[in-house]
Amino acid sequence: MGEPVARNKKAFHDYEILEKLEAGIVLQGSEVKAIRQGRVNLKDSFVKIIKGEAFLLNAHISHLSTANLNYAPNERAPRKLLLHLKQLRKWDMKVAKDGLTIVPLSIYFNSKNLAKVEIALARGKNEHDKRESLKEKDAQREAKTAMKNHAYKE
Repeated sequence: MGEPVARNKKAFHDYEILEKLEAGIVLQGSEVKAIRQGRVNLKDSFVKIIKGEAFLLNAHISHLSTANLNYAPNERAPRKLLLHLKQLRKWDMKVAKDGLTIVPLSIYFNSKNLAKVEIALARGKNEHDKRESLKEKDAQREAKTAMKNHAYKE
């Protein structure tokens, strides 16, 4: 996996990640360049399986100012994800049966310079779990700073 161009931090806060998977993404025109420049937002996006195909919905890829003005794709258009049929059916069954959600975690370029989306099968957290994870994160941050300060004193 390459260095992520964009991350969906909200997904880690709102969902419990169960299983991860890499998927290709179908892009149009200048969208690849826009992703390379980091002009992508995954904050409220999700993946939905429609008629046996996976689509990334509500992901925002900005229009490039250097691209042709006559060709301006819809910034929030549904984008098809490329997955193996077996994996797609397996996740579709889990979503239908267990009430899980598929969320994008990050967009990156792999070693072959192709845009990839890391998606995850996730279960929604309730408010109590979100507060608990925030407390854990704060405790880890405090422990880290205490260790850092202790190292400087010696």
